[in-house]
Amino acid sequence: MGDLTPNPDRPGLHISKPSPDAPARGSAVCHCGARATANGDAQVRLLVQGWESNHGSAHTKR
Repeated sequence: MGDLTPNPDRPGLHISKPSPDAPARGSAVCHCGARATANGDAQVRLLVQGWESNHGSAHTKR
C-alpha cells in the first residue's frame, strides 16, 4: 500500500489507529490550502468534525 498521507496534489483526510490501545493520529489537506494534523483520539475526533464542517465535500473548489 502506498503513502496515504494527504498533500496538495492529493487532498483528503487520513486517520490511523494501529491498535485499540494506541492513540489515533490524523492529517488533513484541503484543496483550498488548509491543512491540519492531530494526535490523540479526542483531537482526531475534532479534526474529523472540522473537516466535515468546513472542508472536503462541505465546499467546492473555486
